[in-house]
Amino acid sequence: MDLKRIERGVRDILIGIGEDPERDGIIETPHRVAKMYAEVLGSTGRTNEEIAAEFGKCFDEQTNGSDIVIVKDIPAFSWCEHHMALMYDMRVNVAYKPRGKVIGLSKIPRIVDAVTRRLQLQERIGHDIADIIKMVTGSDDILVVIEAKHSCVTARGIKRDATTRTVTGSGTIGVEVFR
Repeated sequence: MDLKRIERGVRDILIGIGEDPERDGIIETPHRVAKMYAEVLGSTGRTNEEIAAEFGKCFDEQTNGSDIVIVKDIPAFSWCEHHMALMYDMRVNVAYKPRGKVIGLSKIPRIVDAVTRRLQLQERIGHDIADIIKMVTGSDDILVVIEAKHSCVTARGIKRDATTRTVTGSGTIGVEVFR
């Protein structure tokens, strides 16, 4: 990530909105924003395959075919690629049916964190998580349910406190597992 370029861009934005970038309260803002972007968008350029390789440790485990692993209410946030606005109060729920392999439970929130640290659409976040879980576990039975608020809705335009829910699934798991 080119932090100096980000700093120059933020400085240009400050000037563009009529601010004085040398004003005491915001003189360090370009630097702070660049550091924040490096942190919150740290997975930019990483592929799903790279994320799967990093968090892909599984354990061989024979299951009876009807077992479902569910990790609910994983807190996350991401940045909308259309407005570079925050998707916040995000809760991600992931379920899968093991097919001879189970992933370490802490790996699922780590996958969610890695996927959400890039400019995204909420719909793609669900697909990316499901894709990575499939790569790691070999299971075709996956469900990802995400609920989030979007500041591009709540802070501008219509200014409503709406929640967006997306459901991404494959196989035989139904959304009722999260009830």
